[in-house]
Formats: sequence, structure tokens, C-alpha cells
Amino acid sequence: MNQEPNVVETTEENAAIIAEQTPIAEEVNPVIEEEVKPIIEEESPLAIEETPIVDNHSAEILSADHEEHIEEHETESIEELTAHYSTLNKEELLAQIKELTNSENINAMKLRANLVRNAFNLLVQASQNELKEKFLADGGVEEDFKPEESALEIDFRKVYSLYREKRQNYIESQEKIKLDNLAAKNAILEELRVLLNSEEALKKIYDDFNAIQEKWKAIGQVPRTEVNGLWQNYHFLIEKFYDKVKINRELRDLDLKKNLDSKIELCEKVEGLLIEESINKSFKALQEIHQQWKEIGPVPSDKNEEVWERFKTASDQINKRRIEYYERIQTELEHNLLAKIALCEKAEEVIKKEFPSIKDWNDATNELNDMLKLWKTIGQVPQKDNEAIWHRFKSSLDTFFQNKKEVFEKMKDEQDVNYNKKVEICVKAEAIAEREDWKHATEELLELQKEWKSIGYVNKKLSDKLWARFRSSCDTFFEKKSAFYSANRANETENLAKKEALIQAVKEFTFGEEKEANLEAIKEFQRKWVEVGFVPVTEKERLQKEFRNAINFHFDKLQIDVREGKLNSFRDRISNHSGDGSNASKEKKYLYDKILKLKEDLNLWENNLGFLANSKQADVLKAEFEKKMQNARQEIALNEAKLKMLDQAPKAE
Repeated sequence: MNQEPNVVETTEENAAIIAEQTPIAEEVNPVIEEEVKPIIEEESPLAIEETPIVDNHSAEILSADHEEHIEEHETESIEELTAHYSTLNKEELLAQIKELTNSENINAMKLRANLVRNAFNLLVQASQNELKEKFLADGGVEEDFKPEESALEIDFRKVYSLYREKRQNYIESQEKIKLDNLAAKNAILEELRVLLNSEEALKKIYDDFNAIQEKWKAIGQVPRTEVNGLWQNYHFLIEKFYDKVKINRELRDLDLKKNLDSKIELCEKVEGLLIEESINKSFKALQEIHQQWKEIGPVPSDKNEEVWERFKTASDQINKRRIEYYERIQTELEHNLLAKIALCEKAEEVIKKEFPSIKDWNDATNELNDMLKLWKTIGQVPQKDNEAIWHRFKSSLDTFFQNKKEVFEKMKDEQDVNYNKKVEICVKAEAIAEREDWKHATEELLELQKEWKSIGYVNKKLSDKLWARFRSSCDTFFEKKSAFYSANRANETENLAKKEALIQAVKEFTFGEEKEANLEAIKEFQRKWVEVGFVPVTEKERLQKEFRNAINFHFDKLQIDVREGKLNSFRDRISNHSGDGSNASKEKKYLYDKILKLKEDLNLWENNLGFLANSKQADVLKAEFEKKMQNARQEIALNEAKLKMLDQAPKAE
């Protein structure tokens, strides 16, 4: 009777853990290093290409040093991964963390490992809360409750600790590699200094110079704090080299042309990233390309501004996509907050009501449980508001269930009186069941039903027997009444035929060239449907469902062009992996799970949209949820089409 609030507490409090550890906030404002300037301002041949002044977007990428928090192979969003892991049980989550721990690239699996741990902690907390509730219900004191850790939980902690140890070892090894790279680059700088004092032939010096440049490019990352100093010294020595050897004009022009070709190639690579769907992948690739750009020497002066503007324009467009992506996330978080505020207001209205009967209490309980289910589908809110909004909602639930517990304890004393009242109603109903004055008898029986509902709690075993007795009398009466009126249902049969014909007409309707005319035709079908009168009650639901499905089919056809692009992209992707049965099987399972979750959310939204009707932001919230529902329907259709495409794909021989 009193478990509902505890289920709420477990789920939402642990959900805050995910919000706190989500790496989205880390990516919004990456560290921007200061613009690099030469140590000594001297004239040299490198002055042909001056360092351009970039805006904030490009500077952000030019100076970023391969941000470690971006997952290299992550194609799913945090929301999708969180939703997926929330469907797994403890055993499945243990298998997931073992698989991640055995991954070769342990650092790249950081995000997934954190989400798996959070999902496991939610299940553990839920189990402990259930045990605690039972402990308290049996008369225990909250301070004495000490849950024991299961063998499965111990295994999970051990595996997760192993993952943390492996990841720490990986990070330490990467830091050692960076230090080794730093030493290697400092050695190359020393080679450049020696080369500046060399008296060898010009060709030999230039060949050694090119070899040194290639070695510099081949060395990997160095500690972030050393990047600027290395880059400044390296380019200063290159400038001094050009000064010393005074390369002839023809050789110089050849080198500038080679650098121009390299930078044009990088421009094309950046422009190619504009069609990359993954924001993280495109941003990581852009960082790497900018690093390559910095290592390429000067270009002809007449092409310098042109090639830089091309490179900068494409880079800014990718940065703009990234910024807009996080702005959309922030907007969604704000809308989610409005929705949760509306649910809080609705819950506060419920707990202010009076509940004179058990049915009223149970109806209110179901209403609050539906609110809780809807709450879980809304998604995250801004981190600064998460704790406060959850505390507000949970306080309403705790108050309601505490009041319910106290009321139900008082009701036990009234059970005998309520039992006698229901026995008396059964006797009256049995007498009415024998009458044939349909109008008055129906009114009296309905009044008895109302009176039955108003009577308080009765022991369940006795209540079920009384209800069966009372319902038997009611069923006997209404069956006799139904048989009497069956002769008057000829019109319903005629209306049934009309609606069947209208459904068939909708199914056979084909679109013309004009979209407006197609839409008007669909509206006309719906107007005709409303004009047809009553049909047999047993056929009403079936007819309505068939008609709505036929109408929705035509509405879906109006949106078919929107899905075609995504389906074509998916078709190309699976064609490139044809024959890979393992990937196809995983893809199918992922799509099945996603469709099921979308359908559950859609059903929940449709049944509970009324909770938001009286909120202060009703119009905004209604539009937001209608958009969510429409998007869910479209995504279900798209994923079902993808499943069909996978089923039809050629199998490996």
C-alpha cells in the first residue's frame, strides 16, 4: 500500500548522478589557448604568410589539444545510451561492464562505463529501498536498517574497480608517451640549431632540413603546457633557417606551391566534414586537421588570404553546428523543467483534495503513479534546478502516501459496518433483477451502484464475494433489458454498413498531384464519419480503430519525403557491411528496443497529457509534448522501415 513514494525516491535521486557526470558541459566551452606569436620579431622568408587573426570559433579549434573527453567511436547520444542501459537488469549490466573492461581502448569507453555504473547503482538503490520499506513495515527502526551487499553487487564493484585501474594505467602510459614525445621534439629543435651552423652544401642542408620537418610531424602529442613553447621555438628556428641558407627563388616557390597544395587538401577535408552526422566526430576531426594546418609552412602571398578564408569559413560552419547543437540541448532542458514544474503543480493539487472512499484514494494513487511515469520520460533539466524540482515533486508524493497510510489504518475499524451495508445492497439488487419496469428499475439499480461505490473499505476476501453477488444481480437485470431492446437496433445495423463502406473508401483513396486537395479529401472523410449515427457498441471500438488507422496512413504518406533521406542513408550504410551477421543482429536488437521504448513513451504521453492542461505554461507545454509525440511516431515508422530493410538485406554465404 505504501511502496509508491519509495520507488519514486530511488529512481529520481540516482538520476541526478547521471546528470552530474554527463560530459556535455565539458564540451560546450573547451579551453582556448592564447594566440601563438614568435619569440623574436625578425624579418625572414616565412613572413610571406602572416598569422591570420581568427574569430572565437576558429581559435577554439586551432588551439584545442585533442580533447580527451570526446569519445572516438561514439555514435549514440548520452540520452540514447542512458535509455538503453536503463532497460537492462543487474546481470546484463555486469556483462556490459566486463565487456567494457576488456576493451582494448579503455579510455575511449569512459562515458559508457560511467553510464553502466549509474544504471547499476539505480537498480541497487531501488532494491535497497524495497528492503527498507519492508523492514519498516515489519516494525523495524530506520536507523537499524543496514542492507547487505549481494554477491552480484560485489562482483560488479570488483570489475568496475579493475576498469578504473586499467584506465588509470592507460592515462599514465599516455602521459609518459607525451613526455617522451616532448624529449624527442626538443632533440629535433637542437638538430635545427646545429643545422643553422652547418657549412655543408646547400642541397645537403636542405635535404636534412626536410628530413627534420618530417620527423617533427611524425611525433605525437606532448603535454598541453608545452605546446605553445615548442611551436614558437620550432617556427622561430625555421625562420632563422630560411634566413641563413637564403634559398633561391625557384626552390622557394616550389616549397610554397607544395604547402599551398597541402592546405587546399585540408580545406577539402574540412568541407567534407559538413556532411558528417556526428557532432563529436566532426569536431574531433576538425581539431586534428587544424593541428596539421599549423604544421604546414607558408604559401604564396597572393594565395595566403584566399586559402585561409576558405579554411576558416568551413571551420566556422562546423563550429556553428556544434554551438547550435548544444543550444538545442539547453532549450530542451528548459522545456523539460517547465513540464516538471507543471507536474509538481498538478501533484500539489491532488494532495489538497479530500478522498472520501477507497476508490478515490486508489484513483489518486493511480494518478500520481501516472505522473511519476510521465516524469521519468521527460528527461533531464538544467543541473542547477535538478535537486530542487525533484525535492518539490517527491515531497508531494511523500505527503500523499503518508496521509493514505494513516487513513487506511483508521478504515479497519469501519469494515464490519461497511460489510453489512453491502449485504443490504445485494438483497435490494436481487429484488430489482426480477422486475421489468426498465426505466425505474434501472434508475434504482444505478443508485445502488453509486451507493456501493460510496461505502468504505471491506476485507478483500469478503469484498470479492460480495462484489460477485452484487454484479451477478446487475448483469442479470441488464441482460434481460438488453434482450428487450435488441429489436430496436435496426438503425445501428444500417449505420454499421455505412461506416464499413466509408472505411473501405478511405483505404481505396489515392493521392493526386495537389497536396492541398489530398488534405481536403482526408478532412472530408472525417466529416462524413462524424455525420453517421450510432453503431452497435460491440463494433464501435473496432470501427473507430480501423478508420483512424486508414486516415493516419494517408497522413503518414504526406510525410514520406522526410523519411526517405534517412532511409537512403541507412541503406547505404548496411550495404557497405553486407554479410556481417553479427552487426546486423545487434542493429536489429537495438532497433527493436528503441521501437518498444518509443511506443511506451508515446502511450504514456497520450494518456497523461491532461496533467499539464491547467498549468501556467499550458500552451507551451502542450505544443512541446505534441512535438515529442509527433517525433516519436515518425521515429517509430523510420525504425520499422530500417528493420524491414535489414530483413531484406542479403545474408552472408
